[in-house]
Amino acid sequence: MMASLSNRKVAILTEEGFEQVELTSPKEALTAAGATVHIISPKTGKIKAWNKTDWGIEVEVDKQLDAVSPDDYDALVLPGGVLNPDKLRQNKDAVAFVSAFLDEGKPVAAICHGPQMLIETGMIKGRTLTSYPSLQTDLKNAGANWVDQEVVVDNGLVTSRKPDDLDAFNRKTIEEIGEGVHEAV
Repeated sequence: MMASLSNRKVAILTEEGFEQVELTSPKEALTAAGATVHIISPKTGKIKAWNKTDWGIEVEVDKQLDAVSPDDYDALVLPGGVLNPDKLRQNKDAVAFVSAFLDEGKPVAAICHGPQMLIETGMIKGRTLTSYPSLQTDLKNAGANWVDQEVVVDNGLVTSRKPDDLDAFNRKTIEEIGEGVHEAV
């Protein structure tokens, strides 16, 4: 039975160039589980997805990053895409936003290239996670234990490798959000 997230608010932090299905699939799953989901971005208006080999849909930004606080949300989702995390990791406010979730033990879910944001926080040393294979050296250099599995859960931190892993990623993300705050690592 799927956990009910009717009392939970989830932030999806993203920028231009997110991998389309890595935002739309978790958003649909979280909404279906009853969560309130906001797309948060440093940008306003609409941001454009990357869809496998070319630009995809545009999605409306619900809240601008500088207008929200991590205290407003119970959990965070970080979609991948090559462009998206590369832009976000250069934004000190985005890094601080992600760091606050990790620091407080709130569930964080990152897929594909999304874990690049986790590296930038400096808070993944000793954590076990996965990602798109090209990030494994970066994650290991940041002190993480990288494994090649469809989904990895480490004390509320959910990671997956690629779009093919979305069913498992969504299931575990909902489960971890349902459990709530985890002991901060």
